[in-house]
Amino acid sequence: MTDRKIAVVAIGGNSLIKDKQHQTVGDQYEAAKETAQHIAGMIESDWDVVIGHGNGPQVGFILRRSEIAHKVEGMHELPLDVCGADSQGAIGYALQQNLQNELHQRGVTKPVSTVITQVLVDKNDPAFKSPSKPIGSFMEQAEAQSRAENMGWDVVEDAGRGWRRVVASPHPVEVVEFASIKALVETGAVVIAVGGGGIPVIDIGDRQFQGTAAVIDKDFASSLLAQLLDADLLLISTAVEKVALNFGKPNQEWIDRMTVSEVKQYLAEGTHFAKGSMEPKMKAIVWFLESGGKQAIVTDPKNIGRALKGETGTLIEP
Repeated sequence: MTDRKIAVVAIGGNSLIKDKQHQTVGDQYEAAKETAQHIAGMIESDWDVVIGHGNGPQVGFILRRSEIAHKVEGMHELPLDVCGADSQGAIGYALQQNLQNELHQRGVTKPVSTVITQVLVDKNDPAFKSPSKPIGSFMEQAEAQSRAENMGWDVVEDAGRGWRRVVASPHPVEVVEFASIKALVETGAVVIAVGGGGIPVIDIGDRQFQGTAAVIDKDFASSLLAQLLDADLLLISTAVEKVALNFGKPNQEWIDRMTVSEVKQYLAEGTHFAKGSMEPKMKAIVWFLESGGKQAIVTDPKNIGRALKGETGTLIEP
């Protein structure tokens, strides 16, 4: 594709929402500004960068607004795939503008574009038979059962806190807008894509796509995009500076380097990486490296520059 180095950078929700006291759009914009500064450093070091991002909290806010507007004003509720598209646009805008401003200040002339991205999933993916990803707000049992009957929702009781809707988290199969993303990368643009794992779509026949109520893991979607781009690096930016074994336990151990076989061994042991946080990241990295990827790094936003120099972070190689 290009003689230059391509990195896919997957940034987590912590890159936009630091804590419960900083959740407003303004707070998220300021957090995006900080993340943009670290990524601009990569771009200045001659990396072609494609950014994937999480959107869990933001989709939660959009759904909540939709639910309140429905209850108070009788307005129509938003389908989950549309909430995903909305969040891609809003988060993309915050990252895009901050990167444009930061690059301009550094004297770097580079266009920045957000691609609203659909990601194809298999309509027969086993995940659809056992939806497990909670979304939206808590409900009383009566409302949950009514929505299950009238709207086809899957609902579960959540640890005594109330009832919630759950949706599937299927595996990404294809990045629908890949040709556009690739063309932009080849022109030297910084691209923000597969936001929130992409808008999940199914093929209802003859390449006719239709949105579906599901949530795709953003690290898996970023891994797939990195494979398609033949990227040199998959960088997962998260809340910790390095990956730890036995995370949060007395025998916790920070790791500087790992091979794929070591990661697979630790995954098989099942005690090292938390199910909802580090485990999917490590699985996404294994998928990338076993599909021909060269290297992956896990670190937090402020240490991206140092991790690229090998000074910190966890480096994972084939």
